[in-house]
Amino acid sequence: MKRFLRLLLITLAVIALPSVLLAKDVTELTWYGQSAFKIVTPKGRVLLIDPWINNPMNKNGQQNLAELKRVDLILLTHGHGDHIGDSIAIAKKTGAKLVANYDLGRVMVQYAGFPAKNTDRSHMGFFGGELNLLDGEVAIQIVPALHGSTVEGAAGSPLPGKVVYGGPATGFVIAVKNGPTFYHTGDTDMFSDMSLIGSLNKIDVMLACIGGHFTMGARRAALATQLVNPGTVVPMHYGANPLIRETPQQFADALNKLAWKGKQPSLLQMTIGQPVSMDRLAEQIK
Repeated sequence: MKRFLRLLLITLAVIALPSVLLAKDVTELTWYGQSAFKIVTPKGRVLLIDPWINNPMNKNGQQNLAELKRVDLILLTHGHGDHIGDSIAIAKKTGAKLVANYDLGRVMVQYAGFPAKNTDRSHMGFFGGELNLLDGEVAIQIVPALHGSTVEGAAGSPLPGKVVYGGPATGFVIAVKNGPTFYHTGDTDMFSDMSLIGSLNKIDVMLACIGGHFTMGARRAALATQLVNPGTVVPMHYGANPLIRETPQQFADALNKLAWKGKQPSLLQMTIGQPVSMDRLAEQIK
């Protein structure tokens, strides 16, 4: 009887604890193929990066789109179709705000059909600035990438079917309060200033394009990873197009051939549509 009462008291004490103390503060990362990612913050805010969700790699693309009930921010690294992806439909459905370089933001509204009410100067910027968004839960830096950026004019726009310059291609450094700091490279080649991105920010998770042809391939992506020196690196931008043929295995081999001054970053090859919590990411970093 005494044992039963003791267990009952413990159970009641746990129930009485504030829910905030029972909550598990984690950040979730989901890859949808190509360069499309979803980040869910500890407070449940939802960020999408380059959301081409219904892409050839993602057999559940339509279902994944339907499941997106809440999206707070849509981050676009540049204006190519495989990065704009489903962003306009998602913005219209959820009211998500656009985060991009200022030129791309204007072009997205004027020529691509992105809803103007979902854009604001406070959510757009250029290299060197920092955007503090979602009540301070995320801080986003727009950083350079070596690539092009054009947007194809939508039907009904001033230039239907024509390409419009969308400002410089970019990457993003995304620092989540009580969570990790991500570096999404966008489409890019490696460049020496990546070392500054790594030295000015402790990058926990680097999302690195590896496929080649239109971006750096496996070997150059490995060198870029060495410059940034993240805790974990996630390969992306491969497999969705027959021209981007290099693979995570080639990337892993290239990483293993490099001489590392400290600990070699962990390689996390994600499965499309399966969220990974910070618990697992932390295990990758150890």
